[in-house]
This record gives sequence, structure tokens and C-alpha cells, in this order.
Amino acid sequence: MTRAPLRQPPRTGRPVPPSPEDVTRDSDQDLRAVALGATLYTPGIRPDLVRDVRRQTELGAGSIVLCLEDSVADDDLPTAEANVEAALRTLSEDVDAATLPQLFLRVRTPDHFARLLDRLGDRALDALSGVVLPKFEDGPESGARWFEVLDAANAGRPAARRLLVMPILESPAIMHRESRTEALADVRELLLARRSDVLAVRIGATDLSSVYGLRRPSHLTVHDVQVLASVIGDVVNVLGRARDGFVVAGPVWEHYPDSDRVFRTQLRTTPFQEAGDLQLRRQLLLEGFDGLLREVTLDRANGLTGKTVIHPRHVPLVHAMSVVSDEEYSDASDVLANATGGVAASRYGNKMNEMKPHHAWAERTMLRARAFGVTTPDVTYVDLLERSLP
Repeated sequence: MTRAPLRQPPRTGRPVPPSPEDVTRDSDQDLRAVALGATLYTPGIRPDLVRDVRRQTELGAGSIVLCLEDSVADDDLPTAEANVEAALRTLSEDVDAATLPQLFLRVRTPDHFARLLDRLGDRALDALSGVVLPKFEDGPESGARWFEVLDAANAGRPAARRLLVMPILESPAIMHRESRTEALADVRELLLARRSDVLAVRIGATDLSSVYGLRRPSHLTVHDVQVLASVIGDVVNVLGRARDGFVVAGPVWEHYPDSDRVFRTQLRTTPFQEAGDLQLRRQLLLEGFDGLLREVTLDRANGLTGKTVIHPRHVPLVHAMSVVSDEEYSDASDVLANATGGVAASRYGNKMNEMKPHHAWAERTMLRARAFGVTTPDVTYVDLLERSLP
């Protein structure tokens, strides 16, 4: 395969890029939050959850949610609860915890959470990294109740095995403009008070869209739907601040491969031509993955980290887009190496690095590098995507 020559930066004085770390429940919490990557939702009604978890972990899923909420019909909930209970007991007894992904349980309400704790017991809970809390912002009392149940779950558990939570913001109080500011302020106050218990904050785009009877098609991103985009911007504004904020995950990509196309793709031809792999571009378009790639790119530009996904084929694509490029790593290294401020040209010669304003970005980039690694100068995102698809 013939590739066009790539402009490479000077290597003098540049730190050696890190390899991706093996992220476990014993890793520091900030790294665990970034390493969630593509969080794969699996309905609890599936009959062989143990096989599903093991297989998806082998294929690269670093975080999986066993869902007992919207993905399970009310009539099927008893069956789904039995499936989840059996799976967690098997995973906690038969599998070395170090081989498990970050595994979460999505429950329905605080009372449902409490009831499941009594049913599962401490041993089954050992397989879990945490719990996903839907519709978290339904009033301050609801949020406080979630943490009351969490404290009961963690009572007596070793610090390394305590459950963390991922609240989902998805209620009308967040969607409606007149109540959003107060609701987000209440959420921020509560979550900051429980900072060590919160792994990440998630945004429930499907429930938020339902407030207006909307559903985005696969050729548009959440950032193209203005009522959703305004919510995302405000959530990041209040909860994703560099100084004291949380990792805020990107909303779910709910489309399966092979979606119909309406508008012309924005997946440029040139990078694939330069890599000599136009067939890869064709495959991405045929399976509708260009929309996902665009949304992941816009997510990061808008302060979101990671992605909720519903199909195993989405996972490697999101992770490929999470790898830090050599250019990003070079810039971040230079920014962090300069403690006195000032400006300097990027080693790539295509931008200005302003040391103080770019410092928080550089720290976040280095955290992502620890989770997903760094490319070498001759590797492009086309190469990473190529390796992500069979």
C-alpha cells in the first residue's frame, strides 16, 4: 500500500508516548472515567448475559451496562432481573475480577435499586463497578435518595470494591428552558458533595427528545438538533468545567448498521485516497458509520468524553476515534512542559500553542493518552478505522 508522505515534527526533547494502560477498578477514578470509551448497553432480558459480557470484553468493550430500565418491558422485568442476578453471580464466582470490564447495572428507581441490593447480596455485587441512575434530576429529593441507597450498598465493602454511580440527565426539567438552570444547579451541588462516588455523568438524548416528540435520523447528529444541542451545551457548562467538573459522556448512538442515507456524507474522500483505501470509506458509508464518526468528533469538540452505544460494531470505531494523535500528544507535551506561560508554534507548524489557556486541554489529552494510547507519526485515523473493522 502506497501512502503519501506525512509531515513529521522534530523528535528532539519530546517525551516517549505512553502505551494504553490496563484500566481496572483499582485504577485512579479520573482515568477510569475517561477509559469508559464506548459504553455498550445490553438489555437484561437477553438469555445469556455471561456469554455476552465475556464475548464483548474479548472484542474490546471496556464498559458494559446491564439494563433493567427502558430496554426491558414492564412485563419482562422479573425475567430480566433473574437473568441479571444469575449473570452477576456467575461472573463474580467464575471470572477473575481483573478480566471483567467496568460493568454497571442500570436500575429504574431508588426503591428498585434497594430491592435489587437485597436480592443480589454482596457476592454478586463484586462483579459490578457501579450503577447507572436514570432520570436522576427528578428533583433534589430523588437525587438524595439515590445516594442513600448507594451508601447502604457500600456499607462494609472494601474501598476498592465500592460501587460508583453514573447519573443520567434525561427528564423534562432539564429539557425545558424555564426549569433547566435551577435543575442543573441542584444537580451540580449534590454531585459535587458526593464527588468521590460519581464516575461520570451521562445525557439521555432519547428521553430528552421524547419531550418534544423528536427522533434524530442517522444522517444527523445530536448537535444538529437544536433543542438537544442547547441542553448538551448547558450540561457541559455546569457539570463539565475543567477546574471542578465531571466527565460528561456523549449521548447514545441508537442506529444500527445499514441505515438509509438521505443527505450527502461529510466523510471526506482525500484521507482515504492518501491512505490508498477507498474501499474502507465505502464500507463505512454502506454501514452508516460515517454519522457515528461525525457525532463522536463533534462530541469531543463540545466537551463530551466517550459514548453510549447499543451495537458491538460501534465499540471499536469509538475507541479508534479516542486514540490521541501524535500531533495532539506533541502539542500537549509542549504545553505541560512550560510552566511560565507564553506562546509557541506547534511542532507541526500549523497552529499556536498558548500555554496557560491550553493547559486544561493538555491535561485531558494526556489522560486520554493513558486510556487509549498515542499514534506514531505515520499512523492516521484511516489506519485506526481500518483495524477496527473486519
